[in-house]
Parts: sequence; structure tokens; C-alpha cells
Amino acid sequence: MPANKSTFENQITALENIVEKMEGNGASLEESLKLFEKGISLTKSCHKTLQTAEQKVKTLCSATDLKEEDLND
Repeated sequence: MPANKSTFENQITALENIVEKMEGNGASLEESLKLFEKGISLTKSCHKTLQTAEQKVKTLCSATDLKEEDLND
């Protein structure tokens, strides 16, 4: 993984920090908009990471003849 890419966990932590800042009402309108924009970007990145992980799980299950129901047991 390239050094400039953060991990999924780091992205989630960054999102939590953004929410805390925005809920704290201490940010100006301009800062709030920048935080919101960064939050949207992080959300999209996390969603893409989760979709990729889900596809890998499906591929592995298919390769081993496991069904999704088998994972819930």
C-alpha cells in the first residue's frame, strides 16, 4: 500500500474527528464546509474499501464452495 494512503481504520478515526468538530459548533461556516467535503471523500473511500472486501469474501467463498449462510453459523 502506498505511504500516502491511509488505512481503513485511520479513515474511520478521521471521520469520527470530523463529526466531533462539526457537532462542537466551534467551526466557522467555511471550515465546516471543508470538513464536510473531507468527510464525504473519506466516506466514499471507506465504502469502496468495504465493497472490495465484500467481493473478496464472496470470491473466497465461491472458490471454497462456501455459502454466505455457512458464515453465519
